[in-house]
Amino acid sequence: MDVSHFKFIKPLLGLLLSLITLLASIGGYPVKPNGEKLDISKFELVWADEFDAPVLDTGKWDGHYFSGTDTIVRRGSYWNMSLCSIQDGSLHIAAKYCPEGINGNGKPGWYTCGIDTSKSYSQKYGYFEVRCILPEGTGMWSAFWMFCSGVGSVGNGGTDGAEIDIYESPYYFEKGLKKYAVTSNIHYDGYGEAHQSENVCLPLITGNNPYKEFNTYGLEWNEEEYIFYVNGVESGRSSFGGTSQVPEFMILSVEIDGADAIPADGWSGPSVDSGEQTPTDFIVDYVRAYQYR
Repeated sequence: MDVSHFKFIKPLLGLLLSLITLLASIGGYPVKPNGEKLDISKFELVWADEFDAPVLDTGKWDGHYFSGTDTIVRRGSYWNMSLCSIQDGSLHIAAKYCPEGINGNGKPGWYTCGIDTSKSYSQKYGYFEVRCILPEGTGMWSAFWMFCSGVGSVGNGGTDGAEIDIYESPYYFEKGLKKYAVTSNIHYDGYGEAHQSENVCLPLITGNNPYKEFNTYGLEWNEEEYIFYVNGVESGRSSFGGTSQVPEFMILSVEIDGADAIPADGWSGPSVDSGEQTPTDFIVDYVRAYQYR
């Protein structure tokens, strides 16, 4: 057999893959990541929550800009810590409609939660990863993201702090493949007129049936760039605004677009009310943070 012909196969496959990615981008359809594989040997684990305790570890997690038994409005829902529970070694953040509020106390509406490590742990540079199953439903999305107070400052780009959305899942309402897509975004210079943002992964990225199966979503962050990963494969990279040069904390959240609390902005689908959506859970197997060796 003349094996000389096989030397052309790899370049042709690469060209075909690039063409598929281009067509997906033009058509608005997501693709599976096809970049470099993560080299985890570059890192050492320095912080983790495997959610093996019987209840949420409040020494690691608190409400995102609220605490204890407080209830706050977040987009089209209310956030309350009682929506967080540990079941079978995983964190569950529920999203459900409560016609009488929480335990009969509060306003009717959708209730869910967002939690962060702002009081317990922040880190500059390294690799950050979540393994999770996305909450299933129109008008809602989950996210694993990083944040710090410097995001609100204006004038230094993203170097004094950026909102780094390692993944977000607002596309359940879409038809076809886009329904299973996630997106990664960077924001800086506050959220007013000076606000700047970039969608890093175009075309959008999909995992393995992310509403039914566990997938991992990760971020490698260094002085020069952000590198995003899905299931350990690079999905996009960016140095938009200049990378953040300050420690940031991690956030897990579920948001609902335009139910009873705040009108919809339409990003994650039509407005959700009590009759349009069944309860769902955001299921998190672990969150891990690594530093460069």
